[in-house]
Amino acid sequence: MNFPNFRLPKLDPSSFAASVRDGMIAGAVIALLVFPLTGWLSSNGVAQALPATHSGSPAHSLPSVPRLADFAGESASPDARHLANWVAHARDNSNLDFIIIDKKFARVYVFDAQASLLGVTPVLLGAAPGDHSVAGIGSRPIADIRLEERTTPAGRFLAQRGKNASLEDVVWIDYEAAVSMHRVRATDPAERRLERLESATVDDNRISWGCINVPVAFFENIVQPVFAQRRAVVYVLPEVKPVREVFGSYDVVPVDPRAVAVGPAAATW
Repeated sequence: MNFPNFRLPKLDPSSFAASVRDGMIAGAVIALLVFPLTGWLSSNGVAQALPATHSGSPAHSLPSVPRLADFAGESASPDARHLANWVAHARDNSNLDFIIIDKKFARVYVFDAQASLLGVTPVLLGAAPGDHSVAGIGSRPIADIRLEERTTPAGRFLAQRGKNASLEDVVWIDYEAAVSMHRVRATDPAERRLERLESATVDDNRISWGCINVPVAFFENIVQPVFAQRRAVVYVLPEVKPVREVFGSYDVVPVDPRAVAVGPAAATW
């Protein structure tokens, strides 16, 4: 087949560079519109509550054989297991390590980005039940916070390490509400915080002003390394609202490997 003779048009180098530059700028604008930012930062650049990133139904790009969270044989409540499996399957953690705080059972589960358990421990939580923080509570003196206002808010948070007013290392979960995860403090012997952490029941684990208290060794050996280089997603399970309502999550049903067809031998003729 013959093609007619043709020549490539001559390009003005300056106009060509301008076209490339304009194209890159336009591409960047389109990328921001199509792929919006996944996190929200406060004016201080620290962690705040994040909206759930999924609508509650599996995306078409998700694998047919679900990826489940690996609890490494540890026990977990149905809500904690439900949410961890959803995070693993929906990739809601955006390839970040993630933490699940189960308020009803006063436990925290730390997972790596592939949803494998790194550690679990009992925790101390806000003295009052509830899934929200009182408006403006983070700017009020701690002595002015009433007992019924000492809640640990539920939700999805992009957390990061930082310092509190005493220059202590903490992980900020909701900076605006002054909610953080930190080492347990035994400054007031009457509160018996160390004994509460070691007790076999969860009835005495509600004592803080809203922060999550973890054992010192767990904070330094498990929590701090997770936040050493980047942020992590913290999911605080509700105790009043249904978990699916708070996170827009869905059930992930395990698949029997024997039922998964592989190769030509699985075809039916």
